Amino acid sequence: MNYEETIERIHGFQKYGSRLGLERMTVLMDILGNPQDSMQVIHVAGTNGKGSVCRYLASILQENGYRVGLYTSPYLERFTERIEFDGREISEEDLTKCAAVVFDAVEKMLAEGYESPTEFELVTAIGFVYFSRKPIDILVLEVGLGGRGDSTNIIKAPLASVIVSISRDHMEVLGDTLVDIAREKAGIIKAGCPVISNVEDPAASAAIQEIANEKGCYFYDASRIKPQNVEKSLTGYSFTVTGAFDYLGESFPVELSMIGMHQIANAVCALSVIEVLGKRGIIRVKVENVQRGIKRAYQKGRLEILRKDPWLIIDGAHNEAGVKSLARVAKEHFPGQRLLLVIGMLADKDVDRLVGEFCTISGDIAAAEPDNPRKLGAEDLCRAVGRAGRSCLVLGDWEKSCDYIRKEMHNYDVVIISGSLYLIGKVRGQFVNENEKGAADL
Repeated sequence: MNYEETIERIHGFQKYGSRLGLERMTVLMDILGNPQDSMQVIHVAGTNGKGSVCRYLASILQENGYRVGLYTSPYLERFTERIEFDGREISEEDLTKCAAVVFDAVEKMLAEGYESPTEFELVTAIGFVYFSRKPIDILVLEVGLGGRGDSTNIIKAPLASVIVSISRDHMEVLGDTLVDIAREKAGIIKAGCPVISNVEDPAASAAIQEIANEKGCYFYDASRIKPQNVEKSLTGYSFTVTGAFDYLGESFPVELSMIGMHQIANAVCALSVIEVLGKRGIIRVKVENVQRGIKRAYQKGRLEILRKDPWLIIDGAHNEAGVKSLARVAKEHFPGQRLLLVIGMLADKDVDRLVGEFCTISGDIAAAEPDNPRKLGAEDLCRAVGRAGRSCLVLGDWEKSCDYIRKEMHNYDVVIISGSLYLIGKVRGQFVNENEKGAADL
């Protein structure tokens, strides 16, 4: 198969849905020889921020000379974004070769009467096969959904188990309360492995610590760290951690290229992981390299600025906590400015709750549709905005939405496109490609 045929076959596994549980993954990885068992892994779970924390960790470790694998999900524009080694996406050729190995293993599973793996399980296995072929020192592994039953939880003894945040999302699968969700995500905790938690809710944090204690794990509460000297700008945030780190130093100044107070929390979480692993002698890093690595870290689609005149920003805020973070940034950086908010959502979200949060952002609101069969129609989204007491313009699909943004953006100071990553990725592809073409024409 060529690359396009490989991707088509991978997506064909969508028909098996999303089913938590490690039974299928265990069988699949056994057939593949369990390559993941030989890897040094930092395992990262959480509702929001886990992708950014993974980026921070990978960048810091690379800056300190480690050869780093990075597995994240979902992707924005290219499938190959999900699997990286030393800052480079897996090539189409390597993806095709590794997928062929996994497809053969799946055929053996089916021949022996086992259930087929899901698409996410298949992709995770492809990632493990690819990383096993690279001279990898550390794999930074992002959990897909939840923790306990996620396919990445096939890892037996991680260097650290990290839980970035707990908020309400996927409650139909993970539980009705923050404590229930916390316990599900704490399923990645393994006996004797250090746990770093940045969960602020006291009850949820206590539930995670209880599980860590039961499994004899060292527990580090990153949420107790209060950054000082915070400075905010649209080019990045900076802060200082004082009196919290021994290994990294008594006073540790940090500069970020990513924006938002939630990114400060994510950076503190990542630094706490480096502190714990460094203090235990698992890694060796230099302070200046840590600072340089965390400043270089960059997460596409998370409060990403595509243009500056006017400001054109995309943000994949697709749950309540994410939208609140976006609203805070809009309020702090764009008070009184002419703002257009374009949102698109999937129909299986808590639409009225999310729309209520989006409607706290001042300005005009327009409804777009993500590039996904599960999309919420723009007219239905506008009706939800109306129920929240705001007016809304129906734009339609993502292409019509991009056309509208091009036509109207200069009537605004700020245009923010937010919601589903299936919308954000398409918008990014349109405007980043146009920027690159314009620069080439010059």
